[in-house]
Amino acid sequence: MKKPIPVLLIEDEAFARKALRCSLKSHGFRVHLAKDGTEGLRLARQIRPALILLDWMMPEMDGMEVLSELKHNRKTRQIPVFMLTAKGMIGDLDHAFEMGVDDYVTKPLDLMRLGGMVKAKWERLTSPATVC
Repeated sequence: MKKPIPVLLIEDEAFARKALRCSLKSHGFRVHLAKDGTEGLRLARQIRPALILLDWMMPEMDGMEVLSELKHNRKTRQIPVFMLTAKGMIGDLDHAFEMGVDDYVTKPLDLMRLGGMVKAKWERLTSPATVC
């Protein structure tokens, strides 16, 4: 049996955190939860997950601020970050990629498919590139 992939989910909405955790666990992820950016940054430094799912729109410290902190910290800068966002504007996504986000998942989320979608994105990100 494969070892679960540790993922940190930073999401301010309690219902979304619980639902996302269930979906991710069913696809082989070990999920750590953070309810805000401050807690997320602390957990990221402490547990060093293989992947971070980061909500863009949160009170006090939004996802872009958290992303900036993650990418400027030597302990966390190499951790892939997938942004959870309702923002669909090209400029918003371009800015996120410029800041270092590795991929994104758009809201509203299809919770039945989310775990599989994140797993597929994770596998694409971590698999060796094929050369033609």
